[in-house]
Formats: sequence, C-alpha cells, structure tokens
Amino acid sequence: MAATEPVIEIREVTRTYGEGPPALADVTLSVRAGEAVAVLGPSGSGKSTLLNLVAGLDRPTAGGVTVDGVRVDGLSEAGSARYRRAKVGMVFQFFNLLDDLTVTDNVLLPAQLAGLPRAEARRRAAGLLEHLRVDRHAGAYPGTLSGGERQRVAVARALMNRPALLLADEPTGALDTASGEDVRKLLAELNAEGQTIILVTHDRVLAESCTTRTVELVDGRIVRDTEHATAVAR
Repeated sequence: MAATEPVIEIREVTRTYGEGPPALADVTLSVRAGEAVAVLGPSGSGKSTLLNLVAGLDRPTAGGVTVDGVRVDGLSEAGSARYRRAKVGMVFQFFNLLDDLTVTDNVLLPAQLAGLPRAEARRRAAGLLEHLRVDRHAGAYPGTLSGGERQRVAVARALMNRPALLLADEPTGALDTASGEDVRKLLAELNAEGQTIILVTHDRVLAESCTTRTVELVDGRIVRDTEHATAVAR
C-alpha cells in the first residue's frame, strides 16, 4: 500500500447505546498508511468507542468502517476475530500479558492463533524481542519485568503478525514517568519505521510528542484535527 493511501476510512459513523446521547455522532475520519494519529479527549468523549469500532470489537449504529480494504462493520463474529489476527495489533494500558507464560510464549500467542509454522514464529518472536531491546528477558516471566519492559513485550506481541495497524489504548497510563518516556520513544521509533498507529490518550504531551496528527473528540464529535511534525524519538 502506498504511503499516501488511507489504511482507515470511517464514514459518517454514529454509535448509540440505548436512549442516551450518542457515544459517537456522525464521525468521518481518514488515516493514511504510515501516519501516527493520537485520538485525544476527556473521559466520555468517545475515544474508546472509536478504537473499538476500528478493532472490530463493536459495530456502528450507522455509517461504515473500512481498514486496509476490509469493511469491518459488516463482518461476522468469526470474521472479526480473523480480521484482528491479520490486520490489527493491540496494546493496552495494563499490558494484558499472561503471567504464567514466559515473555517469548506471550509474544508467540498471536502467531499460534494465526497458524504460523512454529519455527517461523519463533524466529519472528526472537527478532521482535531483539529489535525492541527486551531479548535478554526472553525466558523470564512478565511479573519480573518493569512496567516499561512489560509494555515493550506487549508491543512485540501486537506486532507479531505484522499488522497493518497498531492500536494503543492509554499505553503509558499505568507507567511511571521514566517508563512512560521509554514507551513514548518506542512508539515514535515504530512510526518512523513506517508503522501506522492509532493512539488513544488523554495526555496531550504524549499525543503531540510521538504522533504526526492529533484528532480531538468532545461529546462524540471531532472538534479539531491537527497535523504536526513527523514523530521522531526525541
């Protein structure tokens, strides 16, 4: 896919729950391949709803969501699972690593679910751990690692199937300042290497320091869409 083509197309999307106000209201958003976009806003602004729609974990009440050529809102439950395995890597605030598995085995999980041959999966996992500078912890368990190291392992797991899109939901929210800075630099490095990233956060400093564009939501609507300097590891 060329760097200027959209990897995400969200068209006139509304998501309502019950009779309350919409979580998202007539949102249209396009994200090009290679962009790093921060979705910024207060609690209740619709950030998590937007992320869930892109991930295929939720469906819009109206409108359409297309990611890397896949019409996500029209997929079955099984189709959504296949889509996530093939197209999306996800990083969460609290890592979501399995404490009874080693670092390597945590990273291998997506490849196992996708049916990647074991030898190829192990080569890919080892390469990711080395690239993300946590290879010395390959045989360790997550509970022995620092918060920043665990988030690096979580990023390695998210990248295991070479997804078109990396989704990060408050990835520094559970980290101390030093670990948060470590993850911020990592996200900037990944984007500089060409990874498309959607980062959901309430932290404006994080949003503006490791992404190329900031989209601000208030009450389910986009109120500002700002491009800024290319993300670099500062």
